[in-house]
Amino acid sequence: MTVMEQRGAYRPTPPPAWQPRMDPAPLLPDAEPYRVLGTEAAAKADPELLRTLYAQLVRGRRYNAQATALTKQGRLAVYPSTTGQEACEVAAALVLKEQDWLFPSYRDTLAVVARGVDPVEALTLLRGDWHTGYDPYEHRVAPLCTPLATQLPHAVGLAHAARLKGDDVVALAMVGDGGTSEGDFHEALNFAAVWQAPVVFLVQNNGFAISVPLAKQTAAPSLAHKAVGYGMPGRLVDGNDAAAVHEVLSDAVRHARAGGGPTLVEAITYRVDAHTNADDATRYRGDAEVETWREHDPIQLLERELTARGLLDEAGKQAARDAAEAMAADLRAHMNQDPALDPMDLFTHVYAEPTSQLREQRDQVRAELEAEAETEPEGGTHR
Repeated sequence: MTVMEQRGAYRPTPPPAWQPRMDPAPLLPDAEPYRVLGTEAAAKADPELLRTLYAQLVRGRRYNAQATALTKQGRLAVYPSTTGQEACEVAAALVLKEQDWLFPSYRDTLAVVARGVDPVEALTLLRGDWHTGYDPYEHRVAPLCTPLATQLPHAVGLAHAARLKGDDVVALAMVGDGGTSEGDFHEALNFAAVWQAPVVFLVQNNGFAISVPLAKQTAAPSLAHKAVGYGMPGRLVDGNDAAAVHEVLSDAVRHARAGGGPTLVEAITYRVDAHTNADDATRYRGDAEVETWREHDPIQLLERELTARGLLDEAGKQAARDAAEAMAADLRAHMNQDPALDPMDLFTHVYAEPTSQLREQRDQVRAELEAEAETEPEGGTHR
């Protein structure tokens, strides 16, 4: 006899399959991306916040340019630029409290830097030195990851665990439009909504998953509409409007912190540079398209607003540029130094307790290095 066959057994009566669990209307995103700059809403924006956003955007643009140059000089193995997407990157970092966590994708080194991580440490992965060049716990920034969307379930797990412990923590997970085609995206949103985890998903829709345009990935009205299928609100925002992105993400973070559960935010932006230095973007898009988006540059949008309101003059612009140039100079100086690398570090931090197989591999590499050192001529360098 099964449990359900026992007398008096509890037999739940589920609602009909067609019956929605909630009204989907409040979950639907707006028909058009939300904007602040150039609208009446801009007058209500905090002037100090706008100036901070502007300084961070200028710094971010210079950071992208310097990192790209370092790649061409061979100091970085690869660099996925966020030129044109700086508003999303900066806003994502600034809306979080100290105890909150940021879960970046491989393209989000600027968000990591804006969160407070040293630029050199943020680029360590892309230099090929370490999997993570910074302490995630110190900055509350998860390791940069190159596999698509794997950081999303991690963000949900951390946020859910924090909620169970009663900790005041929100996780903000970043992903590109290409990452929404991964199974991890579905699993993360589904778990987050069912558990009502305090997590915010920020999709930077920059038009292409490497060379694949969005239209070849999904037939949904927008990526923000996907939120409704999981039972969470979807928000659509102009990803080049720094004030709008900051406002929408701030609302989503407050909603999550108050116990309202997750939100999916789609920021419409554009990847001005190629996917990486290994990509030839001219094979799948034209110069005219790129130039059109340059006219909607996040720095220019904010600069026009600040100038029109008398909140920014030439001295202020120069101060932002000078600060950005100082950061770039420091980055160059440190990246031009050859790091001292120990091959044995390959086996460090893999497991808390090394496995027998890992110990065997470590001993083998150590023996090979010692044998190589014995055969090197006097005064030779170890390679």
